[in-house]
Amino acid sequence: MAKKRKKKKWFFLPKAKKKRRIYFMLLLVFLTLIALTVAMNQSMTTKKDQIIYQDEAKQKQLQIWAPFAQKMQYKYRIFASISLAQAILESDWNQSSLSKDYNNLYGIKASASQAGVVVPTKEYEDGHWMTVDQKFASYNTWQESMEAHAQLISKGTHWNPNQYEHVLAAKNYQAAAQALVQDGYATDPTYAAKLVAVIETWNLKRFDLAVTMGDATS
Repeated sequence: MAKKRKKKKWFFLPKAKKKRRIYFMLLLVFLTLIALTVAMNQSMTTKKDQIIYQDEAKQKQLQIWAPFAQKMQYKYRIFASISLAQAILESDWNQSSLSKDYNNLYGIKASASQAGVVVPTKEYEDGHWMTVDQKFASYNTWQESMEAHAQLISKGTHWNPNQYEHVLAAKNYQAAAQALVQDGYATDPTYAAKLVAVIETWNLKRFDLAVTMGDATS
């Protein structure tokens, strides 16, 4: 009579209570590590999807803004990449309340007779940041805001028509960014570096026109 083959056990539980307790503790640690790994992978996937979605939304925003920025470059001689970078930086990709509610992409301040809204803003003065209330311009459309910005750079302020002459004379976006600080557009000492970083991160130079641009004074 043939002998019955014993079934092979795939795992063994220790008979001693102490060893069995250690066994279950190790099993619990192992299962916890698996659960954490799965959770981390899911979290990373979610974050990756969010980043992709955000990048797609920003690229769509660029496609909306870019043609008009190029039109402003041709008409007023300000690099499209600079117009776009300033809009991105000043409006936080059109997410600021000033841009969403009042179509002011650039934080342009209102004149005494111009419609506007008073909101707190940060200014860099005497080596430190301070919060002050300023009256900012309100526009009917973002296109009005972009053109007002281009006109400001092109025609200067009412007290100095040549206020931004170095910006207009710049041969590339790097020089234009530096000139904005030199000519007093922004009080932030790191403003030029921030603009260049935005331009290079999003390859905004691709929107700059290579053709002869219009006369800024016309």
